[in-house]
Amino acid sequence: MIEEIEFNGKKYPMFQSQGNASQFAIPFAKHFCYGDGYDIGCNRDEWKFPGAQAIDLIIDDKYDAFNLPDREVDYIFSSHCLEHLVDWVEAANLWTSKIKDGGTLFLYLPDYSQEYWRPWNNRKHVNVLTPEIIKDYMDTKYDNVFVSGIDLNNSFMAVGSKK
Repeated sequence: MIEEIEFNGKKYPMFQSQGNASQFAIPFAKHFCYGDGYDIGCNRDEWKFPGAQAIDLIIDDKYDAFNLPDREVDYIFSSHCLEHLVDWVEAANLWTSKIKDGGTLFLYLPDYSQEYWRPWNNRKHVNVLTPEIIKDYMDTKYDNVFVSGIDLNNSFMAVGSKK
């Protein structure tokens, strides 16, 4: 039996309410993210991208999405983080500055199709991001930008190589 949750009369898979969304993106991200990198906003060390340095106030209060270590990395992986940030563009610009030329930004983000994740329903979210918005942003700073469709977690992936 498939466990589900209901919001506003619509049903969603139960796992969407349990955190650790990165588990659905990590298998894809392993094709792009290698070397030295960060997982920004992973929430728990056991949920971070394998081999990455966890950047999350819950894990280490020295660094967060707006304050990264003073070095460049090969990749940044981030799952379900940007929608929580008051100024996601400022954060993404900082992240870009910390990625080596040719390095990778890999994002996994909630899609508008999951009604509970909209900011007016879930006050932990302050942004609505769509595949089109993220692609438009990434095209200004990255080459080889690929953005997926919506998956069964009502989320999408975006990846690009820093110009």
